[in-house]
Amino acid sequence: MAVCIAVIAKENYPLYIRSVPTENELKFHYMVHTSLDVVDEKISALGKALVDQRELYLGLLYPTEDHKVYGYVTNSKVKFVMVVDASNTALRDNEIRSMFRKLHNSYTDVMCNPFYNPGDRIHSRAFDNMVTSMMIQVC
Repeated sequence: MAVCIAVIAKENYPLYIRSVPTENELKFHYMVHTSLDVVDEKISALGKALVDQRELYLGLLYPTEDHKVYGYVTNSKVKFVMVVDASNTALRDNEIRSMFRKLHNSYTDVMCNPFYNPGDRIHSRAFDNMVTSMMIQVC
């Protein structure tokens, strides 16, 4: 089960952060912030190697005792970070990929809204509902 989902702009400021146990919200903000260094390292490593540039999924960024942090980056360098509860062993890598694809598709819908200014915080009810469904989807 995802406990925190974040959308980070190209310039590394948050466009959207949502966490389920709101009492630990600051802890999740810190985890997302610290994962950005790992994301930058993986992006630069992929840039040097002649790897398929369409592979946007970065995989496991780092595990902690209680959580696992996964990353995804779009072609426009917008980063998606997902913090998953480590006790959920039923969650497979391909399920994480599909969750990121759904998140990316929903983010694309937000960007296609003519009333959304790129770079502003995301205040979309449809995006928020999709993130909420992802957080309670897999238990």
